Amino acid sequence: MADRASQARILALAVPVALVGGAYISQYGFGLYPCEMCWWQRYAHFAAIAFAVLAFAAKGPRSLVWLAGLAILASGLIGLFHAGVEYKWWPGFTRCASLVASGGDPLAAIMAAPPISCDQPQWTLLGVSLAGFNFLFSTLGALGVFALLRRAK
Repeated sequence: MADRASQARILALAVPVALVGGAYISQYGFGLYPCEMCWWQRYAHFAAIAFAVLAFAAKGPRSLVWLAGLAILASGLIGLFHAGVEYKWWPGFTRCASLVASGGDPLAAIMAAPPISCDQPQWTLLGVSLAGFNFLFSTLGALGVFALLRRAK
């Protein structure tokens, strides 16, 4: 059985690979195209994958695994923010949230809006959007990486 540092390294690679893989399957297999905030979540996972691959290549520097865990956590926190925008808990601050400034031309605002809105979930399961699932899985994955690293010899 692998030691806890090796398990942390495996988890630090498996979580973002699985989540990015799921994102691409939903995009190309089911037509659920990413909005701007979805891409932010992916960028953090891309960084986590890079750190985790470097940790494997360098035979396990714990600092790279910690960085991968932090990148996974960052994606989860972006997912939480994105889910909050979708659930209308707080407003989005990007142009992909469909906010029309008062006094402006509504038609011009609609025409300038990106095709995929950040404040409308494209898919939900039991009321949880993809951003919400990213928050859950990324945060739990990052906490798992951190817990394994803390318990490693």
